[in-house]
Amino acid sequence: MALRLAFMGSPAFSVGVLAEIVAAGHDVACVYSQPPKPAGRGQTLTQTPVHSFAQSLGIEVRTPRSLRKEPEQEAFAALDLDVAVVVAYGLILPKPILGAPRRGCLNLHASLLPRWRGAAPIQRAIMAGDSETGAQVMQMEEGLDTGPILMSESTAIGPRDTAQSLHDKLAGVGASLMVRALSALERDSLTPQTQSEDGAVYAAKLTNDEARIDWTRSAQQIDWHVRGLSPFPGAWFTLYTPKGPVRMKALFSQFEPTPAPVNAAPGTLADDRFGIVCGDGQIVRLLQVQREGKSATSAEDFLRGQPLRQGLVLS
Repeated sequence: MALRLAFMGSPAFSVGVLAEIVAAGHDVACVYSQPPKPAGRGQTLTQTPVHSFAQSLGIEVRTPRSLRKEPEQEAFAALDLDVAVVVAYGLILPKPILGAPRRGCLNLHASLLPRWRGAAPIQRAIMAGDSETGAQVMQMEEGLDTGPILMSESTAIGPRDTAQSLHDKLAGVGASLMVRALSALERDSLTPQTQSEDGAVYAAKLTNDEARIDWTRSAQQIDWHVRGLSPFPGAWFTLYTPKGPVRMKALFSQFEPTPAPVNAAPGTLADDRFGIVCGDGQIVRLLQVQREGKSATSAEDFLRGQPLRQGLVLS
């Protein structure tokens, strides 16, 4: 028997989950998503990807700015739900919302909890050099990503993964996982596993200042940093040209260990192919870059248009 549910999500990561839930035959009574926001040069009000997708299916979409007021809570309770599915929604769910569906609220989270609770688990996993992450379905409670785990699936983080490629992998894994969890919920065959507090790590929201590359770090750490922030917000550095300083984003990189450390200041161009000396004397090579105000390009194409001399120091 299909479950009657509300889906609560906003970004592209959530769209595939909603699509799989609909394809599985569940009754999606309503979709909740973040309100439309100004976007682009014209600052046109733009719906979230989930909002647009749900609307294309003819599903009612609600976009409250908060769920803390009684009228919104009463409207949610009136949906008479079996369960609510939450995937990167972007609003805190107060206790009356969490308790309204008969079987509570299930959240899909893109990490192996309790590691990387919070807003940026995909990026933080790569930036920390983790070799594995995953997707988990948990029963929501008032704490931030602290509820019991209902179902889990892990995936490797490869040496060429970026935040975007890992996002895409986990979106597919998570969509399948949530549908399986709902099927198990229908059969009353889910076994909650309490999260341990050992190893709990918070995945704080990314900041622009944090995205700046610190060339005094090791080459391996900088490679993780670049790939973990690609494509957004993008790790960045300053390139000094004859016309003045230019802000650059590094969108893809490769750690190239050398037999012996290079004796040069961190941030020094080691060659004419965007190999950069890091704090440990090892080399990180930039493979894709983006000059401020320009489109992303391969490092090879960038250097063809603006050759850089060996020994130049970046900051």
